[in-house]
Amino acid sequence: MTTFIPTLTTNSKEILSKNFSVLASVIDDPELLGSIPGFHLEGPYISPVDGFRGAHPLSFVRKPDWNEFLELNKAAGNKILEVTIAPETEGVMDFISKCKNTGIIVGLGHHNADAKTVTEAIDRGARIATHIGNGCANMINRHLNPLWPQLADDRLMISIIADGFHLNPEEIKVFYKIKGPEKTIITSDVTSYAALPPGKFVNIEGDSLELTPEGMVRYPAQNVLAGSASPLKKGIANVMKVTGCTLEEAVNMATRNPARLYGFCDRGVLEPGKRADIVLFRIIDNEIVVEKTIVNGEVVYSR
Repeated sequence: MTTFIPTLTTNSKEILSKNFSVLASVIDDPELLGSIPGFHLEGPYISPVDGFRGAHPLSFVRKPDWNEFLELNKAAGNKILEVTIAPETEGVMDFISKCKNTGIIVGLGHHNADAKTVTEAIDRGARIATHIGNGCANMINRHLNPLWPQLADDRLMISIIADGFHLNPEEIKVFYKIKGPEKTIITSDVTSYAALPPGKFVNIEGDSLELTPEGMVRYPAQNVLAGSASPLKKGIANVMKVTGCTLEEAVNMATRNPARLYGFCDRGVLEPGKRADIVLFRIIDNEIVVEKTIVNGEVVYSR
């Protein structure tokens, strides 16, 4: 992809501030050619409940704090474009309203909110269900769970991680049938392990992780998914295979739709006056093979 939004997840205020400062210091690096327009904060204002919390460390999960968020955004050079929260958390509705008033996208994720709470969050300004189907406990009520109200409300877009690990084919198919190609975003869960060879590692919290040859990152002791090392192109190809959508629709879900969500007027489509962000590729045996990547008019990769 030619544009990406680095995501920081639940951690201490000190670590988040430090890492946002590092990101902000390089966002205008000429070598990046404007490929990073801003950042995504996923957590720490999420559910503390096992399963819904996902791989986010419990010790750093907390209630929304607008003043803390403003400090984090200041460290990020006011470039936090999106924050993902749990709508059932105490004080979160006012937080959502403040985000909307300051132009920050609110995503719903890692939560167990009921239908009434999800609806209120959308009324307040929430716009997307962050990687729907993940950050969700294995055992949920068949009627009263966070999936149905998010899928049922046409105002809410969804993002899906379609790498073949996070969602089963039938889940992707159902999510796509409900939201369609206009309200679905194909995203990735690529972690820092993406550039490493398969093997076993220990993360900063001291947990043992395994990167499989297929590109899955998991906790081997619990056999729980911890992330992915699969690129976005795998998700695009997989969505086409599973849903039967066209190449145009799949590419739009990974490019145009995110641009629409974030209000990127200069990218997401190929038109005169827009950024010349172009990926040339072939499809060989159902796999996308990138031949050349052009970012803002400059060739940055050629196979």
